[in-house]
Amino acid sequence: MRMIKNIFFTIVLLGFLSPFLLVGYFLVDEEYDISTLVDYKPAITTKIYDKNGGKIANIFDKKHRYYAPFEEIPPRIIEALVAIEDTTFFEHPGVNIDAIFRAIIKDVKARKMVEGASTITQQLVKNKLLTRDKKISRKVKELIYSLKLELHLSKEEILERYLNEIYFGHGYYGIKTAADGYFHKKLDELTLKEMAILVGLPKAPSSYAPTKNYEISMGRANRVITRMHVLGWIDNDTYNTSLAETPEVFNDTLTQNKAPFIVDEVVRRMYDIGIDDIKTGGYEIYTTIDIRLQNVAKESLKKAYDLSLERITGYREYEAKRLAKDPEYEVSDINTSLLNGALVSLDSKSGDILALVGSVDYKTSSYNRATQGRRQPGSAFKPFIYQVAVDLGYSGATELVDIARTYTYEKNGEELKWQPKNYEKNYKGLISMREALIHSRNLATINLVNDIGLRELLREFKKFGIKNLPPDLSISLGTISLSPLQLAKYYTSFANSGVQVEPHLIRYIEKDSNTIYEKRELSRIITKPTQAFIMTTILRDVVDRGTGRRARVRGIELAGKTGTTNNNVDGWFAGYSPTVETIVWFGNDDNRPMHKRETGGRISGPAFSNYYKNLIKLYPQIPRKFLAPDGIIEVDVNGKKEYFSNTSKPPRTEVDVKAEEELLF
Repeated sequence: MRMIKNIFFTIVLLGFLSPFLLVGYFLVDEEYDISTLVDYKPAITTKIYDKNGGKIANIFDKKHRYYAPFEEIPPRIIEALVAIEDTTFFEHPGVNIDAIFRAIIKDVKARKMVEGASTITQQLVKNKLLTRDKKISRKVKELIYSLKLELHLSKEEILERYLNEIYFGHGYYGIKTAADGYFHKKLDELTLKEMAILVGLPKAPSSYAPTKNYEISMGRANRVITRMHVLGWIDNDTYNTSLAETPEVFNDTLTQNKAPFIVDEVVRRMYDIGIDDIKTGGYEIYTTIDIRLQNVAKESLKKAYDLSLERITGYREYEAKRLAKDPEYEVSDINTSLLNGALVSLDSKSGDILALVGSVDYKTSSYNRATQGRRQPGSAFKPFIYQVAVDLGYSGATELVDIARTYTYEKNGEELKWQPKNYEKNYKGLISMREALIHSRNLATINLVNDIGLRELLREFKKFGIKNLPPDLSISLGTISLSPLQLAKYYTSFANSGVQVEPHLIRYIEKDSNTIYEKRELSRIITKPTQAFIMTTILRDVVDRGTGRRARVRGIELAGKTGTTNNNVDGWFAGYSPTVETIVWFGNDDNRPMHKRETGGRISGPAFSNYYKNLIKLYPQIPRKFLAPDGIIEVDVNGKKEYFSNTSKPPRTEVDVKAEEELLF
């Protein structure tokens, strides 16, 4: 009898202890790996900002998540979460035994799983380590994982992981992401009602998402607030005020991409820097872009594009009428479906890229012609030749020969002839250097290159850093391939008082509040400020009364140069104000000619003009006039102002007096 009692007692004791022994075994079992939560390193969204700190876009892989350390999470959010999800969170060991027994009784009565009784710890485990299947085996694993997790992490660490891991609907993972997405606010800017909306979401994020079911979401939030009031965690005034509040909710896209060309270019440059976890690393990238000017650039390019299409429609109508009268009339064969453009704008002094648009419509074509396209600048290249001349002592008053010549050269053993012409197909004989550039005279430019000497010119060009220059006279007509951004870099030599600066897109990059990259200022002195100013006065006249008249803007001085390549394949306008430089390009993507009347001034000039009209509206305080540096000499030459310096000296006055004339007096 005694033996039977001992056996019975042993069985009862083992029955009582076995669950604890089993749980103890699993708690040390390596199969139940919780390292992904203990060493928690989720994929975090990278954010891109403009120069003023406005967000341009989010970049992420599969899950859009901002990370908030526990110190960044307001205590009210913790209170609201615990109130509605797990009131005894700070007392239990990861599992609420009382709640489990209540849930079991309900499940037995219903003969199915109707209540889970999950703690916050269990919810975290379920979301990160397990599936959502309602099975006994999964529930047992959940209990073991939860108990094990509480042994390794503090309550604060569990809350931090929960609030960063859980899905909050609308593609938002983590409460910081949801606060930014739904309310455009930081966590410490949220009202209690907004906090209640967020902590009420994880139970059923699709049903409670305020962007889809606003009233249902408000009802859920009110239950959270009521629960906090019942627990005595908020007073009557806070309770009543919060119930009555109806927060504004935003229904944004996840990327919030306001400037896709900028985002694409930033990603490319990040890879060049050596950062390859862009979509998951949680970087904060601060660019040089002014998002308002970016939008203006986009609109200006599109407006100029539409105007070109309207003109081409008019040309076709005219040609159709001519063809009806004259069957032999040659009609232009133009395919406008491939017409496209690009625009890039810089701060002339710093080289900071303020705006960059790679096509007329990103959705139609995401190829970035501003950075990746290589086209011939045509006459937009001429100022570099003229700057060399000015640096050698020429001035705007220097006379050039504007007559036709035939040049003989050899190619592949064959003797060939080159007979360049002016765009207007006429000749001026002698013409001042100022007028030659203002009216973009090809022959005067070629003869200027001859006067300087091709070898001397190429030697002088080294200071600009321009590569792959053609070693022949075709350099006079801009037969070199450059992207708009490359041309913008070289044009800073004129726009920045003779100092060329390297364009920048990324100012600095931060990760975990540490700066991991910062731009380096790179510049090279090209010429003296006086010589650069002389060139600016000539390019200012190009806009005022030359080929760039369509680029004019009332109320601000602008300087620049048009560029039209052979057969109107490319149309450029490259120019600048006293502080901002802008390059515009148009052409067909297959390198076929545009319409023969679509020149650089006609197609690109209006985009440039529209950009600056809006620029001075947005920033009316910017400098409007080019200021002459010390050392500039202003002289009246034939009734017109001309500018000289110690290098480009003014013409000598007649001071010798004949002896016979002296005797008369």
